[in-house]
Amino acid sequence: MASRIPPPEVFRVKTVQVACDGSGEISPALGHPRVFLRIDEALGFVECGYCDRRFVLEGGPADHKRA
Repeated sequence: MASRIPPPEVFRVKTVQVACDGSGEISPALGHPRVFLRIDEALGFVECGYCDRRFVLEGGPADHKRA
């Protein structure tokens, strides 16, 4: 069985719609085109197709920091 490589970054968010441009600590000019992503509430997360960042819905099924 192949091991799954974890995402490079995980962001916990409060909304099901997010935008990603690959920037952060780098200039947006060095990222990728801005894409708008929608979290499937049954999964609780979505991953960016460009940079593989994972956006996890707070309190959703993929949120392992639920209190």
